[in-house]
Amino acid sequence: MSTLRNKVQLIGNLGNAPEIITLESGKKLAKFSLATNENYKNAKGEKVTDTQWHNIVAWNKTADIIEKYLEKGKEVAIEGKLTSRSYETKEGDKRYVTEIVCNELLMLGN
Repeated sequence: MSTLRNKVQLIGNLGNAPEIITLESGKKLAKFSLATNENYKNAKGEKVTDTQWHNIVAWNKTADIIEKYLEKGKEVAIEGKLTSRSYETKEGDKRYVTEIVCNELLMLGN
């Protein structure tokens, strides 16, 4: 059961072109947003689509694949883990970020 801890699996579409950053250490980082949709009927029987946006980060070989093959709108399946971090803005305000660190990626569609 320990493999079930902090595991996220999503299928969705890229909301933007991946941002690729190469760090001074040579490590590569890819960042992008992923949209997932859930459809349901409201109390009036109307179809409603609820879109959730997720921040995705990937490192090294996975980032290389993302850089080479992914673009805005592409459908992908990802597996990873949730992480939270905080940082301070230039104005001194504290911000909190929750991201999914992708460790597996499957390209779907054409």
